[in-house]
Amino acid sequence: MSILYVSPHPDAFPSLRALIAARYGEAGDGPGWGGPHPRICLQPPPSSRTPFPPPRLPALEQGPGGLWVWGAPAVAQLLWPAGLGGPGGSRAAVLVQQWVSYADTELTPAACGATLPALGLRGPGQDPQAALGALGKALNPLEEWLRLHTYLAGDAPTLADLAAVTALLLPFRYVLDPSARRIWGNVTRWFNTCVRQPEFRAVLGEVVLYSGARSVTQQPGSEITAPQKTAAQLKKEAKKREKLEKFQQKQKTQQQQPAHGEKKPKPEKKEKRDPGVITYDLPTPPGEKKDVSGTMPDSYSPQYVEAAWYPWWERQGFFKPEYGRPSVSAPNPRGVFMMCIPPPNVTGSLHLGHALTNAIQDSLTRWHRMRGETTLWNPGCDHAGIATQVVVEKKLWKERGLNRHQLGREAFLQEVWKWKAEKGDRIYHQLKKLGSSLDWDRACFTMDPKLSATVTEAFVRLHEEGVIYRSTRLVNWSCTLNSAISDIEVDKKELTGRTLLSVPGYKEKVEFGVLVSFAYKVQGSDSDEEVVVATTRIETMLGDVAVAVHPKDPRYQHLKGKSVVHPFLSRSLPIVFDDFVDMEFGTGAVKITPAHDQNDYEVGQRHRLEAISIMDSKGALVNVPPPFLGLPRFEARKAVLAALKEQGLFRGIKDNPMVVPLCNRSKDVVEPLLRPQWYVRCGEMAQAASAAVTRGDLRILPEAHQRTWHSWMDNIRDWCISRQLWWGHRIPAYFITVHDPAVPPGEDPDGRYWVSGRTEAEAREKAAREFGVSPDKISLQQGRDGHGRGDSWDSGMLGLPALHALGFPQSEDLSVFYPGTLLETGHDILFFWVARMVMLGLKLTEKLPFREVYLHAIVRDAHGRKMSKSLGNVIDPLDVIHGVSLQGLHDQLLNSNLDPSEVEKAKEGQRADFPAGIPECGTDALRFGLCAYTSQGRDINLDVNRILGYRHFCNKLWNATKFALRGLGKGVVLPEGHESLVDRWIRSRLAEAVRLSNEGFQAYDFPAVTTAQYSFWLYELCDVYLECLKPVLNGVDQVAADCARQTLYTCLDVGLRLLSPFMPFVTEELFQRLPRRTPNAPASLCVTPYPEPSECSWKDPEAEAALELALSITRAVRSLRADYNLTRTRPDCFLEVADEATGALASAVSAYVQTLASAGVVAVLALGAPAPQGCAVAVASDRCSIHLQLQGLVDPARELGKLQAKRSEAQRQAQRLQERRAASGYSAKVPLEVQEADEVKLQQTEAELRKVDEAIALFQKML
Repeated sequence: MSILYVSPHPDAFPSLRALIAARYGEAGDGPGWGGPHPRICLQPPPSSRTPFPPPRLPALEQGPGGLWVWGAPAVAQLLWPAGLGGPGGSRAAVLVQQWVSYADTELTPAACGATLPALGLRGPGQDPQAALGALGKALNPLEEWLRLHTYLAGDAPTLADLAAVTALLLPFRYVLDPSARRIWGNVTRWFNTCVRQPEFRAVLGEVVLYSGARSVTQQPGSEITAPQKTAAQLKKEAKKREKLEKFQQKQKTQQQQPAHGEKKPKPEKKEKRDPGVITYDLPTPPGEKKDVSGTMPDSYSPQYVEAAWYPWWERQGFFKPEYGRPSVSAPNPRGVFMMCIPPPNVTGSLHLGHALTNAIQDSLTRWHRMRGETTLWNPGCDHAGIATQVVVEKKLWKERGLNRHQLGREAFLQEVWKWKAEKGDRIYHQLKKLGSSLDWDRACFTMDPKLSATVTEAFVRLHEEGVIYRSTRLVNWSCTLNSAISDIEVDKKELTGRTLLSVPGYKEKVEFGVLVSFAYKVQGSDSDEEVVVATTRIETMLGDVAVAVHPKDPRYQHLKGKSVVHPFLSRSLPIVFDDFVDMEFGTGAVKITPAHDQNDYEVGQRHRLEAISIMDSKGALVNVPPPFLGLPRFEARKAVLAALKEQGLFRGIKDNPMVVPLCNRSKDVVEPLLRPQWYVRCGEMAQAASAAVTRGDLRILPEAHQRTWHSWMDNIRDWCISRQLWWGHRIPAYFITVHDPAVPPGEDPDGRYWVSGRTEAEAREKAAREFGVSPDKISLQQGRDGHGRGDSWDSGMLGLPALHALGFPQSEDLSVFYPGTLLETGHDILFFWVARMVMLGLKLTEKLPFREVYLHAIVRDAHGRKMSKSLGNVIDPLDVIHGVSLQGLHDQLLNSNLDPSEVEKAKEGQRADFPAGIPECGTDALRFGLCAYTSQGRDINLDVNRILGYRHFCNKLWNATKFALRGLGKGVVLPEGHESLVDRWIRSRLAEAVRLSNEGFQAYDFPAVTTAQYSFWLYELCDVYLECLKPVLNGVDQVAADCARQTLYTCLDVGLRLLSPFMPFVTEELFQRLPRRTPNAPASLCVTPYPEPSECSWKDPEAEAALELALSITRAVRSLRADYNLTRTRPDCFLEVADEATGALASAVSAYVQTLASAGVVAVLALGAPAPQGCAVAVASDRCSIHLQLQGLVDPARELGKLQAKRSEAQRQAQRLQERRAASGYSAKVPLEVQEADEVKLQQTEAELRKVDEAIALFQKML
């Protein structure tokens, strides 16, 4: 048994780190070292068990007499389930190791230094402000990194997050008040996210952050007093107080002095206007081009930038496939791209799932359009039969006190069309707000006459071929809607036990989550023998027709051929033997109700049992005796239970975890009912769809979904398409009555008595031919129950969105754009939507509807939770675009359909995630952020703070272009042969960004594209090239300046075109402000050619190698400057090189180093020449070292003190690692990856020691 020894103190963060790591080990595949989960011991190990005294807890004993491991870093690493916890191989593991090292060497000392004085655990000689400053300095890299990352490495907590969070526990508990946490907003957000993970909460509980109101002069519960002050300390403090009193007296005297003369007091400075609230106020009629002739605002503002562009794009026809060509069918050597939008419901409004879908689809569409392809992205909207009917019925009842039956079908449909005209295009406006470049002239609505004709044509063809047929089967039935519903319209509510749920139509809540046991008496038994069965739906026992047991169950072998007696009905129930019964569950006997349970229905089919329906379409009981007859189903539940108790047949009730199916529109409990319905025969179509993927004719990406595809197709069932709705496509099928004595009357399930037709006259002719009578002897009834009609969702599939939009069965658009190129949607509807489109497309046209399917991930919140209104984490993308206050988020909850009891819980979630509301981010930042998140095969944990980071990126674009426009001038031509080294470098990096962008789009690797573009603009163009450009543009070399201007223009022109598919608004705004190189340039960026690698063949390995040396030197100089706090001086820099070639290269880039590193003189030392005295040393590469002049800039004595302390800590760390590696059994028992990590850490520590020793020697010489 392994034992983990930890401190019981609640603030012993090293022990807490080990305990949390152990929790992750339990939740995962076990500890990373491969041993068992350790037992926890809240005290130090007995001295008799240890080979030597432990330096500090935690400590891990790996079995009796086994290896001992000391210290939080090593213990946590052993207990963590995935070694270093890196989710992406060695590169991710290195990143984790770097952050772990940073947490141990930088965060922990700074955190303790800042917290312990506040708790009274340090003497008064320590300066608390200096300690807080050191903590702030340590938090800086963390804050910057977390600006664009949810966690330190990857999409889930790793060892890096564990090390850093536990290091910062004390500051967050005792030092960092709300104002400080606002400064470190990204760190605070990340800290809160981590400590709310289940593994953290299990150890830490609820982490209470410092409010600023609690006294922290000492640690709670401790009685530690400060050390006695010496006489020298008291004297020093007295002098400080004296100086402070003199200063305060001087300030008071100055305030009391009267003002000289008649000078007026200075007016108060006006508060600076928030630069983010800049709006475009120039009068621009809708559809007219935006006026960009004025001066650019000082900073980027989404409201200013996004104004007026979309109506102009739309009016100019940029989104139409005909743009720039004589006709849509004109041959295009670049090819054709066609994609249909997954039609949103007419009742819907945007959520982040829509925003993700449209960000991906629009970026792809814009990329294909800019590549010169004939591009069509076709919009559409689904009539949403159930949802719309529910909305309009509620509206009618609220406003007029009427239901649809009182109003009548035709009048009700008029009300629906009226509602659609008023409210139905709301989602189109929202799509336009997202910048979606859809061809709105081709927008289709699934109830339009053209689309209704397509649905009718598809139904008739499939019915004539026998693919659509009539059958009586169990369906999902909503008693409230009085209609069958599809699987996708059923929500599964999981219950852990007894639960009371509200059900429409019932005043009192209904009990679910219990298992009721009762007895059936064996018929003809002299011993009063009984069989006990159990059910969660006791009311259905009135429809029981048998009791089933397993054929091999010895308890019931003697009952073969016997029956049990139903207590309330005049029938006996046979005991049948069936393999489906689980002998281990309950009594091993199961009641069989074929008309109200799918499994029972199949048992009934096998044993030829009668299926007796005991409920009508509204859920009232039928075919049962009084007193149950006519009772609503859940009232009957109570009545049946009472009757069983009265007859002495009740045997018990207990909690039972179960899943309750709920209609997601009416919130009614779904009832399985036997109903005659229309079905699509799927077997052959599924085989064809599966074969298309196997052959490679249809690609499904990510490929991991192909297995799901084949599994579904191999196990597919026929698909029910009937809905009993008034709002929807009426199924063009008619029940036939033949007025001829020679023809017997038909029954509903008999398919021969059903006929379909494009018109009623056509159907009549077909029926007459079928029965060999004249048409006048045929009577037709469409929808025999008066309600039969096509379902809004499934009938949309019958017509297929692509066929709908393109004019099936014949049109010019159909010939050009069918089959389509791509279907892009969420992976959660692969079967419900994508599979049916493929099956029916192949059946109706013998062609696939598209060649590729790309399935994006599901959006979750920053904590990985599914979006849920009750959690308060559902985000309206328009709130991210425009911003919203916390109160605004609360108000949305009050206007939703949430239960009042859930509103407060949702508010709590909003307060935790968005304490200051959601800041205005803009459309471009939202689109770019969503695409940057979309790594294939993973769900998206969306953190709104990252979206805000991309708004800052937009501001970088803005400022870079604004700077460029000041220096560009009017004449822009291609540079010819006079480029400087940095000009060549930036063009080479631009060529690489072009290559990566095109390859990423082709592979649907959106993070690769966004990363390439972000890195080019931010880290290469803005951080390096523009800085190197400033002295050139201000210099005297006119040729170099002109060449730099042209290179800069090329970067802006190509860079904006690269970004345009993701950020259409800000790139259009900036592009329109650039001068043009040719007079015939396209009118808009969205129809400008996308940069191709062949156009940008500027790769220059020589220039990249030179600038890489310059950047390595710059990073080393900046690191030294930060180490010695040289923020306001420009120290001289001397470069020691290993050979003449490196010296020549260093000389060539010395001017760039001087600019980028803010250095003074940058000189290359002659080979073998010593550096001047008083220099700090750093390594830029294996061929170049940096000597930074410190003489006269730092205090050697002070620096020596810091270095001595640093050296002692490094020595202790190295000693612990050496002892650990020297322990017996280390090489055999410790996992290889842990040994490798220990070796790397030891090498790093020894290198740090050498560096410290060199610095100590340096400062000793300076004394």
